[in-house]
Amino acid sequence: MKKCVNNDILIPEMADLLREGKDVRFTPTGVSMRPFIEGGKDVVVLRKLPTVSVGDIALAALQNTYVLHRVIAIQNNNITLMGDGNIGNTEHCTLADILGTVIRIENARGRRKPLTRGRLWYHIRPCRRILLKIYRKLLKLFA
Repeated sequence: MKKCVNNDILIPEMADLLREGKDVRFTPTGVSMRPFIEGGKDVVVLRKLPTVSVGDIALAALQNTYVLHRVIAIQNNNITLMGDGNIGNTEHCTLADILGTVIRIENARGRRKPLTRGRLWYHIRPCRRILLKIYRKLLKLFA
C-alpha cells in the first residue's frame, strides 16, 4: 500500500534516519529528474555518505523546499544542483544542506535502474529540450 505524506513531515523524518546511518527508500514526485528518475513510479534509496561528488544525485534542503537533483559543481563548501529534466535552472546550497545521496534507483517492478553520473547528459544541455520532448511522447505512446 502506498501512502502519500507531505514533504514537510516526511523529509525531516528521513533526515533523522539518514543521520542515524540508516538507508531510506521513497518514491519521489515530479519530473525534474527525467529521464533517469520517473516521479511517482521509481523508488530511490538514499544514504548519508561522508562525501558528495559531482554527478551524485542528492536530496538537499533549500530555504523553502527540498530537491532531489544532481550535483553539477562543488566549490569549497558550495554545491550547485540541477535536475536532469531541467533545461537550465540550478539551485545552490552548502554541504551541510545535503541530507543524503541516491545509492540505488528501482523501477515500479522493483528492478534496479542504472545509476549514472550524468556527465554526457549534462554536456548535451542544449539538446535536452528536444530529447525530453521525444521521451515524453514515447512515454505516452507506450503507456
